[in-house]
Amino acid sequence: MDDQTVARRLLACLDLTSLNDDDTAERIDALCDRALDDRFGVRPAAVCVFPQFVPQAFRRLDGSGVAVATVVNFPHGGTHWDSILAETKKALADGADEIDLVIPFRAVLSGDLFLVRDLVEAVAGVCHSHEPPTHLKTILETGALEDDFSITRASRLAVEKGADFLKTSTGRVPVGATPEAAASMLRVIVEHRAATGRLVGLKVSGGVRTVADAAVYLQMFDEALAPVTAHPDNFRVGASSLYDDIVRVLS
Repeated sequence: MDDQTVARRLLACLDLTSLNDDDTAERIDALCDRALDDRFGVRPAAVCVFPQFVPQAFRRLDGSGVAVATVVNFPHGGTHWDSILAETKKALADGADEIDLVIPFRAVLSGDLFLVRDLVEAVAGVCHSHEPPTHLKTILETGALEDDFSITRASRLAVEKGADFLKTSTGRVPVGATPEAAASMLRVIVEHRAATGRLVGLKVSGGVRTVADAAVYLQMFDEALAPVTAHPDNFRVGASSLYDDIVRVLS
């Protein structure tokens, strides 16, 4: 594929993100305005913002076809069930279309797998019982899990308990998305699809800044799931600066 075709596909699969501790209402308005720009005939799949900005993003994007995603249990992957479930329910009530949940990734390393499994199942239940049903993306924090065994274990727990997407990273640890981590996650996605017929999506985030960076993951997905190809329903890239490089390529 030529660069413009790749860039256009990536734009359609982009979660245009602003998760900065100093985010303001003005910055979120500007983010939404970028998402609404349809000069290339395609818009990002979603914007991803902190929960306090969900009502604002919902009002700005309502009816545009651009979804509102938000983060829960972010970025530390805590274990306080009541607050995690309450945060999820409030985000949905405020207009969120998609929930990006940070799993208790340290529990994967310590072997407390029931905690991870049960939390994903509980949050998935909240998301899927909402009207309309909401996508749940589970953030594994692969840079903290480090090895293939831990990433595979976390991926299996998440997909078995209802995750709609596996997501690499919060972007808050030194190591973000890597092809090695994505390969581990894709193996679980392929395995789960073969066993159940359900296709779980992949979202890469953390350090994906250019079309060339993101194209690696797009190609990996296409090759692993062929003849299925990457589409907003099954593949996302979470980024902010990537948008600027997409615009550069398409311009």
